Amino acid sequence: MVDQPLEELLHDAERVLADSGVWSPREDAEALAAHVLGLGETAPEPRLPVPPAAADALRALVARRADRIPLGHLTGRARLGGIDLTVNEHVFVPRFPTELLLSWGLFAVEKTEAPVVVDLCTGSGAVALAVGHARPDAAVHAVDLDENALACARGNAAARARAGDTPITVHRGDVTDPALLADLDGRVDLVLANPPYVPLGTRLLPEWGEHHPRTAVFGGADGLDVIRAVIDCAARLLRPGAALAIEHGDAQIDVVPVLLDATGRFSSTEGHHDQENRPRYTTTFRKAVA
Repeated sequence: MVDQPLEELLHDAERVLADSGVWSPREDAEALAAHVLGLGETAPEPRLPVPPAAADALRALVARRADRIPLGHLTGRARLGGIDLTVNEHVFVPRFPTELLLSWGLFAVEKTEAPVVVDLCTGSGAVALAVGHARPDAAVHAVDLDENALACARGNAAARARAGDTPITVHRGDVTDPALLADLDGRVDLVLANPPYVPLGTRLLPEWGEHHPRTAVFGGADGLDVIRAVIDCAARLLRPGAALAIEHGDAQIDVVPVLLDATGRFSSTEGHHDQENRPRYTTTFRKAVA
């Protein structure tokens, strides 16, 4: 058997993925090729000769992607805030829109020395670790309830610490628990959350509806169960003037501000859109104690 030009493999892979409904067939084909060939973030050279074993491995991964398994679950990698992370089928794969939530949060504490930051519903730990990478002086706490997600987050935290980032603290905890992180009550400068927010029964693309853990996607009958708990938790944890950002679904950009206002504890609430101009996250600040 002889080597095959990568361009031929990419052409075939792109066709298979397009036929299966994958929305970015060429990009995914190239990402899978880079993974198989050990190229990391380097774009694969189309003229590169690919040995038969590697070509077979690529075809096998393309077939799994054609089954709509998320790209990150196939490569085992994701990227957020300039850092690489390990992901698996037990966690939500970080998405590009969350970069904006992260950027807003970092700007909110830009002038705060040694900020205390809490990432609720941390999953893989992506947001918490990106904050820790950007702000070595921060004390970052990451919270999740799911043991599989916690294992992933702790593995990523250990890897980032080995790479030189300031270690974060990963907690097993339920955001609905009124005693969660009670020792931080009134001391936190920033709370970030990308909670499960899809209403039960919503039809989703297979990547999210079938191949992500349900607890990381669905947030009760109206999608707001966990968001309500996040708001209550943040109201307790945040010091006066501190910031909160919550990622959510498109339709919830009108609902989340109402929930925040109902607490009487937040002000300067604002909805934000993502890179595709879709409603994506809401920000607010903790009022001073009356």
